[in-house]
Amino acid sequence: MNNRDRFHAIMNYEKPDRMPAVHFGFTPEVIEKWVQEGHLSKDVLNLPDYSFELEDIVGEKLGFDFGWHACRLTTTELFPFFEEKLVEHLDNGFDKVLNSDGVFILQKEGAGSIPAEIDHLLKDRASWNQHYLPRLTYSEDRFSQDEMNYLLSQQEKGNPIGLHCGSLCGRIRDYLGITGMSYMMVDDEDLLAEMFQQLGELCVASVRRSLKTGIQFDYGHFWEDMCYKNGPLISPDFFEEHTAPYYRQIADLLSEHHVSVVSVDCDGLIDRLIPVWLKNGVNTMFPIEVGTWDSSIAPWREQYGKDLRGIGGMRKKLFSMDYAAIDGEIERLSALASLSGYIPCPDHRIPVDAKWENVQYYCEKIKKIQV
Repeated sequence: MNNRDRFHAIMNYEKPDRMPAVHFGFTPEVIEKWVQEGHLSKDVLNLPDYSFELEDIVGEKLGFDFGWHACRLTTTELFPFFEEKLVEHLDNGFDKVLNSDGVFILQKEGAGSIPAEIDHLLKDRASWNQHYLPRLTYSEDRFSQDEMNYLLSQQEKGNPIGLHCGSLCGRIRDYLGITGMSYMMVDDEDLLAEMFQQLGELCVASVRRSLKTGIQFDYGHFWEDMCYKNGPLISPDFFEEHTAPYYRQIADLLSEHHVSVVSVDCDGLIDRLIPVWLKNGVNTMFPIEVGTWDSSIAPWREQYGKDLRGIGGMRKKLFSMDYAAIDGEIERLSALASLSGYIPCPDHRIPVDAKWENVQYYCEKIKKIQV
């Protein structure tokens, strides 16, 4: 079996020859550390952070079979992005920067954490019409021949490939900020509904265009990140009202093209949004971020049965510990893998404190899990 065969066997509750070792990428900081330790060539530092090429090189050297998020074809992002620019250098050493989403953030050289958001260009109908609506309208030049070539190269290697179906909520939250979106739900629900509609129509048009290429995709994939440790960042009812029609349209398009696995990337405690996704064609949860809330596919499978599949759920923080910690995690994941319809994967990008030898050891062990 190749990796594509293994993927389909597990997702269809059949028996693969072995479990594939799957990753979700690597932070720039851990790449730099591994270069300094001599595990990687300095040449990789010349590659863009989070690029497919970089992750292929690092993943293969560690022993991973493939990365889950090797998917995209037409972009559903701002097109074009805003030009990043320095707005002000502050006396405390921070820089006020306008980022590519039109968000004003605080940056400091050497800081590795998520920057603080201090203001947003998108505030009202005027800023929506001027700055965002034109950038979130479908056009044929959103299609990427380079990404098509990359996906075809992965397919030739025997790896599963995915079609990125966009974000129906999470990117709006990025543009407005959590506070801005929360106020708009009350102060101008009509405008917020228009934003959801515009992004939904963009995603549908992009998926339809990508499917016309004739590529046989193995899965469709959404990105949302609309939850935190205690649950959704938005009312589940509002989320369902404004996203469900587009999830359903896209899932139906995928089904027409024989794509039966549809996944969503959402961190945090996602339990209250799962019913919305399942009712509207999304059947695979990713990356099952364990966190302090202890997410796992087990209780979801108990509640929803085999309609729910999963990718992820491996406690990435254990990469900083020792082989014994990895062995304990492998034992836990083995029990979950026995449910089938589930492929273990680090529950986010591998962090800076990960030890190279621990990640290699994990890759060796995960491939020996019996399904």
